[in-house]
Amino acid sequence: MSEVTASAVKVIAFQLVDKEYALPVEQVYSIEKLMHITRVPGTVPFVKGVINLRGVVTPIIDLRSRFGLSDERVDDSTRIIIAALDDMEVGLIVDGANDVLDIPTDAIEPQPEVVGSLGDEYITGVAKLDKRLLIMLSLQKIFN
Repeated sequence: MSEVTASAVKVIAFQLVDKEYALPVEQVYSIEKLMHITRVPGTVPFVKGVINLRGVVTPIIDLRSRFGLSDERVDDSTRIIIAALDDMEVGLIVDGANDVLDIPTDAIEPQPEVVGSLGDEYITGVAKLDKRLLIMLSLQKIFN
């Protein structure tokens, strides 16, 4: 029988290009299939528009565009993660939402000095889980 870790963080793991990212599960309301997005004139390029989700008008952010990654690729695995911070709800377009994971807090390290393609202002840490490496994101910093 393996030892139980004293504390763990429950996260939603998702894919963007060739990397895995994670958000705390308590900030995620739902994961939806891509639906019609109504464009809103005059918004920044990474805000794709709004959707009407169960009677709530929700802004949609394309995370590829937000992070300056390659152009969006839309297919059957593309998802919108509906997340909330304080009283604000937003949808995040991702390449695929993989699974819910429990990450032991001792497996999360501060971000390295050089991460690469993603600006360090969005990252809270990096989690090593078996052979997987997950980049932990801050919703607060993505929203700003």
